[in-house]
Amino acid sequence: MATKKLYDSFSKSLIEEVHRWGAFKQRGVSLRYMLDFGSVPSDRNMIIAAQFLHKELPIRIARRAIELESLPYGLSHKPAVLKVRDWYLDSFRDLRSFPEIKDMTDERDFTQMIKMIKVRHNNVVPAMALGVKQLKQGLDHKVEDEGLDEIHQFLDRFYMSRIGIRMLIGQHVAVHDPNPPPNCIGYIHTKMSPMQVAKDASEDARSVCLREYGSAPDIKIYGDPTFTFPYVPTHLHMMVFELVKNSLRAVQERHIDSDNVAPPIRIIVADGDEDVTIKVSDEGGGIARSGLPKIFTYLYSTANNPVQEQSHLEAVDMVTMAGYGYGLPISRLYARYFGGDLQIISMEGYGTDAYLHLSRLGDSQEPLP
Repeated sequence: MATKKLYDSFSKSLIEEVHRWGAFKQRGVSLRYMLDFGSVPSDRNMIIAAQFLHKELPIRIARRAIELESLPYGLSHKPAVLKVRDWYLDSFRDLRSFPEIKDMTDERDFTQMIKMIKVRHNNVVPAMALGVKQLKQGLDHKVEDEGLDEIHQFLDRFYMSRIGIRMLIGQHVAVHDPNPPPNCIGYIHTKMSPMQVAKDASEDARSVCLREYGSAPDIKIYGDPTFTFPYVPTHLHMMVFELVKNSLRAVQERHIDSDNVAPPIRIIVADGDEDVTIKVSDEGGGIARSGLPKIFTYLYSTANNPVQEQSHLEAVDMVTMAGYGYGLPISRLYARYFGGDLQIISMEGYGTDAYLHLSRLGDSQEPLP
């Protein structure tokens, strides 16, 4: 059925073109390159950047569209996954039908088009979560344990690629802002304070906890408030929000029936020569050693899953205390995208420490799955 729909909705020549472009080599860029290139938003640089994206984005999108056709256990046939695949094919067609970029008029039109492509793909994560959930419900546990490894590896590649595509589009669109915020070059803040971002993300996570439970543990943040380095604040905010949200929930649920004050979450920001490391520590009871390998797999969550059988994907696109079980694996991908990493160390019966490493150097190339 999926194959039939594919050829009904899209011409055979387009599908052949997708497979041809999917075989081309991807070209990665580094944070430092984006920073240096975007710091001089001349017409010439804008046209060169648009020409790069005009060639690079169809390659990356084609690779994902091809993978979406051949997923194990019939995942490709799930309605939510078919919808995602159609978004990718539509975006590939839009990019390939756009003429060569020769001047600033072409560049502005191209920028508007890729802005719309980014919007089209806004709900990819909840849509894929819904597709995987539909698949899991139909699998027996033996197949589920073995089969989800392959699906997990696909989702790692798929979401890492999505982070890259959205970063490239978002950066290009953002450098067009005639009145950028101070010290910002597109998405990149040249003097980002990790302390300030951690504070903002913690307050957001705490407000969600208050809404869900009626109370929330305190959060204490330690580090040098004057320290700054170039990074993407939205990426860091998302990662810290996810880690703090998990800690708040663990502490809140462990101490919910206690008369004692819940112990605070502690965040330490350390600036090393190579890495900036943010440690989030809680006394939420920890994770059993047998459960630790699962925390970076998709749809593993100790909380109830908010992705129900809604046909309207917008209904699941909301912030809740516990996500799709996607928060940790996706946070780790965001960290790795610019050469960092995320590690979780747990002491069952006491609590969990999360170590978020961010590369200070900014010269590692994008991972290109």
